[in-house]
Amino acid sequence: MQSPIEISTPSYAALRKALSSFASLVAIAVCAVGCGNSLYALRANAASSKLEEARSAGAEQRAPYEYTLAKEHLDKAMSEAAEADYGDAFTMANAAYDYADQAVQHCKVASANAPAAEGKESAQ
Repeated sequence: MQSPIEISTPSYAALRKALSSFASLVAIAVCAVGCGNSLYALRANAASSKLEEARSAGAEQRAPYEYTLAKEHLDKAMSEAAEADYGDAFTMANAAYDYADQAVQHCKVASANAPAAEGKESAQ
């Protein structure tokens, strides 16, 4: 005789699937929390390299506005990272990279125009 109430137990496969989904969610949550430092570090390193490229291209004289903004934003990014505020640190490092890139581009344009300007001066 069969009992009127059957208690169904989840199969092993269903339980395994549920645990796998739960483990995936936990892994994603841990990565999301721990990635701020990594993202900041990558962007700050790129900004620092771009700032050095700008300095070696003569941005201190040719693009002082962009160079100074890049340097100050990178300094602020480091300050924010020291306080473990990685969201703001990433934002500042991103701005530093953009300003350093503008400084490099400005220097390239100035370098390209320099021979033309020298030719005009010598012709006079």
